[in-house]
Amino acid sequence: MSRPSYVLGLVGEGISASLTPAMQEREGRESGLQVSYRIIDAERRGFGADDLADLLDWAQRLGFDGLNVTHPFKQAVLPLLDELSDDAADLGAVNTVVFRDGRRLGRNTDWSGYGAAFRAALPDAVRDRAVVVGAGGAGVAVGYGLLDQGAEHVAVLDSDPERAEACAIRLAKRYGDHRVTPVTDLGRALDEAGGVVNATPVGMNGHPGSSVPEGLLRPDLWVSDVVYFPLDTELVRAARARGCRVVTGGGMAVHQAVGAFELFTGRVPDAARMTRHFAELTA
Repeated sequence: MSRPSYVLGLVGEGISASLTPAMQEREGRESGLQVSYRIIDAERRGFGADDLADLLDWAQRLGFDGLNVTHPFKQAVLPLLDELSDDAADLGAVNTVVFRDGRRLGRNTDWSGYGAAFRAALPDAVRDRAVVVGAGGAGVAVGYGLLDQGAEHVAVLDSDPERAEACAIRLAKRYGDHRVTPVTDLGRALDEAGGVVNATPVGMNGHPGSSVPEGLLRPDLWVSDVVYFPLDTELVRAARARGCRVVTGGGMAVHQAVGAFELFTGRVPDAARMTRHFAELTA
């Protein structure tokens, strides 16, 4: 008997090293499905946000069942969709587009993926005060995930203060003004926090550096990074050297993929199996 088949893709910039295709295709095989997953890299293909409408049109015409969307298109894709889940609307960002019955359904598994990964890695820290560096789509998702897990307070910092303020306002609408604050002084914010998250592309292949100066790291801080290629970013290496507890971007990468797989296929994947596969891929 033929296996149910799915054609999927990842749209983003500088994503040639992504492990999502391998994770999704392997989990498909293990689940008795035929999953074909393609990289659609703006950097290599030479397209931008203005081309997203055409890209979605072509994906539907070519029979794609869905697309994952990553930096820098998670917010730009919103007006091109027919429906948003409540959490995607709250976040103002989409990382998963499902094509169903001629419609484009926008979903977000970043926040739930981050929350699940963080709780698995540092269950005793879920109520800590935290600083999120980066107020784009990933930053909003991380803040949402932290607050949903029970963080006492989240401070949001961005190179663009207006974007940090917009992110804080968005999160505060759901979780309350007393739990979210935009900040401009990273050092002062860290003085009052139990941990910090890099939710920027800094540290990713092609984006060297660290969003948190090494001198601001102290041993009692936990440090989390959403970047997973490479896993050992400059921030992660510095944090380990300083004695900080570290949460790499691998957990979020796996758990957001777990959520997306279920949305695309209707099958609940084996999260533990996908975690083991990710470990094999990054060994």
